[in-house]
Parts: sequence; structure tokens; C-alpha cells
Amino acid sequence: MAKESFDKEIQFLRMLVLTSGAYSRQQFAKRLGISVHTFDKTIRRLKDIVSAMYQQLPQEQGKEFMEAIRFNYYESTDPMLLFLFRAKSLKDSESHRISLLLAALNEQSLTAMELMDMCCKSLPLDASLPDEKTIRSDLKYLESVGVIRKDSPTRPYRYRLENDLVQELTDEELYDLYDFVDVMANTQVPSVQGYLLRDGLKKHLQRRMPEEQAIEPFLYKYHYYSRILDEAHLFTLLDAIRGRRKLCFLYFSPKSDKSYASQNTNPLFERETEGKAEKTLPLKVVYDHQYGRWYLLAHGREGIRKYRMEGMTQIEDAETVPEAFFAKKTAELDQKMQYSWLIDTGAPVKVRARFYNPGRSEPNFIKERVLLQGQWGTIVSEDEESFVYEITVNGTTEIKPWLRSFGSSCEILEPHQFRREMIAEWKEIRSYYESV
Repeated sequence: MAKESFDKEIQFLRMLVLTSGAYSRQQFAKRLGISVHTFDKTIRRLKDIVSAMYQQLPQEQGKEFMEAIRFNYYESTDPMLLFLFRAKSLKDSESHRISLLLAALNEQSLTAMELMDMCCKSLPLDASLPDEKTIRSDLKYLESVGVIRKDSPTRPYRYRLENDLVQELTDEELYDLYDFVDVMANTQVPSVQGYLLRDGLKKHLQRRMPEEQAIEPFLYKYHYYSRILDEAHLFTLLDAIRGRRKLCFLYFSPKSDKSYASQNTNPLFERETEGKAEKTLPLKVVYDHQYGRWYLLAHGREGIRKYRMEGMTQIEDAETVPEAFFAKKTAELDQKMQYSWLIDTGAPVKVRARFYNPGRSEPNFIKERVLLQGQWGTIVSEDEESFVYEITVNGTTEIKPWLRSFGSSCEILEPHQFRREMIAEWKEIRSYYESV
């Protein structure tokens, strides 16, 4: 799949999940910035992907596209948005060819020429036959991702599957490994690679013990579907940070009326987009656990900029910057983020809040939560009824939702402007519940 197409389908699936089918075709297309015809083409493309991913299942167990995106509690152990990552990873011709290579290497170690002969014999008559350069490129790719390894130190190299781990483990050890990967994939970030590893282990267990039904020991309620979609860009950004490379992309802010725009390949039909073309140097990637969002912090012409990863499309590499320049900008960002609750780089301010303890007979869950989540803040005074918590943060915007979540158990003391803001917000909330 082309990079642009994948961007479009990411935005398409995100809106489909968030709106739960509340938009009509016309509304959906307008919000995305595409035509109704493109909307219909994308639906058909996604249906084809889902059908391809589940073609090995019996017909009664196959999943239609609209069913695949209806997340309920018991289906959440297998996040359906992963089918997009599987479909993106390889073209159809590459997928077929690499499947043949892996099947051959599963039985014995072979050279590149032997693998090319095997591929040419196994491919359909109407398919384009691979040359030696293509086969060697496939082998280099498989070796780089750890799927195969060289079985001989001298030329011609012989290759074999790198599957010693799963082959040497006992059945019980394999189940333990599967359970560990299952837990980590569902509780850690990033998680896409963990889900793909879990699926690979599940298929291996089913092939190894077809008579036994694998039991899912854990069930997870997955809340942030967009997080999985955003991970499509995560490793591209991390690779650019490691390589000190600038990136160019089209950015749609959360307040934008549209969230996608096709690339203008024909100047006769060029049209304005609501996205903003950006060229910037990535410095840090931050994940917000509270809202399930990924952020990119970067340096551009305007200094430090922050981008929501869900609004980044059409990402392309640009030039590399000197190591000294990159180190300087990273140090500047670290200094500005010294007191960031999340990613705020504003002026530091001291926040003082009084937390009221629950009843004496109850465990002090308020204090436990403050100590657990309060980052570098400290408790400066305490009595039987309450305790005072102090923290220096960059602005009050990011810490406000956390303090507000304590409800009547939290009272803002300083700064006074922040206290007045909270009073006004609670008065507004109170007005919603007044009798009509």
C-alpha cells in the first residue's frame, strides 16, 4: 500500500471508531476532506483487507468489516485495527514471494540461487518471476528483522529460519511465553509489535497442538483505539530522532475542520488544503496515559513546537543536522520540560492544594493516589483531616484535570488566579444540576 493511502485509511478508521457510525457518507467525506467516491473506494479497500486477513477461517466465523470495528468487551483481546498494520507491511507480490521463501527455509537451509529456482517453480504462470537481486533483497530484509540467519560463514551463504526459541521450548513454556507477551502487549506502550508477536505465537501453538483449544487467560477492555493507529508513525519518528533527520509532513491540528487531504499530483487540479506543511527536527516523543495520545516535540523556525501524532500525514525524510546542533536543541528542550506535567514548556508556577482525607475508618486512598501519581510534588504539611501538597509545574493547564478529578477532596490554595478558575468551573458544573 502506498504511504498516502495508509494515511487516509488511518484517519478513516479513527473517525469510524470515534463517531460509531453517526455520520452519513456525505458528512464523513466532508469531515475527512475527501469525495464520496473516495469514501466508497476506501470502504471497499478496507473490506478487501479484512477478507484477506480472515480468509483462513470458516465462513461462519469470518468477520464483516462493520462487525470488525464494533469493539465489545470480549473481542478486545484481539484489537481489530491491527489488520491495517498487517496489510501495510508488504505488497501482495512481496507477501506471496516471502511466504514461499519462509516455507522452503522451514524444511532446510538453502542458498539464494536455490531459493530463486524454487520461487520460479512455485509462482503462478501469469506472475512476474523474481530475479536474483530481488531474492537477495528479500533475504537481506528477513535477516535484518531477525526471521532468518546465515547458516554458513563462507559464500555461497546458506540461510535458515531463526526459530530456535520456539522450537526448543516445551509446550508449557510456550504457553507461559504467550501469556507474558499477551499481558505486556495489552498493558505497555508501544503495543503493536507485541500484538503481532502474540499472534505469531498463537498460530505456532495452534500448528503445534491442533487438537488442543488455546484458552485466553486474560480479557482486556481496550479504551484508546487511536493509540494503535498512531503507532504507524511512531517508529518512523524514533528512527528520525536517532538519525538526527528533519521531517516534512502535512499537519492537521485538532481544531481543524478536516483531518486529511490527498496529495496534489496534478497541478491542473491543485486545490488548497486545510493542513499546514511543516518541516521540523524531531526531538522527543511523549505518550499521554490519561488520554491515550502521542505527541511529537520538535524544533522548527518558531522554536519548540508540539504536534499531536494523530494529525500528522504524508511524512517524508529531509536533511540530517549536525550532532552538536541536535544535542544543543535537545538540551534546550530538556531544560524547558524540567517542570512539565506532560509537555507544557511555559513558565514554572508553584501549585499548592489541600487534599481532604476520607473517614477515619476508611483507608486513605486519597493520599495513596497523590503519592502514586503526584510526580515530583511533595506533601509539606499534614493533620488528621487533610494534607497540603506542593508542586512546581510549567503552567496549570495540564495538571488541572488531575486535580479536578479528586472532586470535593481537593481544594486549590495557590496561585490565586488558578483558584478563581477552579471556583468558576465548579460553579458552572453546579448550574448544570440545578432544578429546571
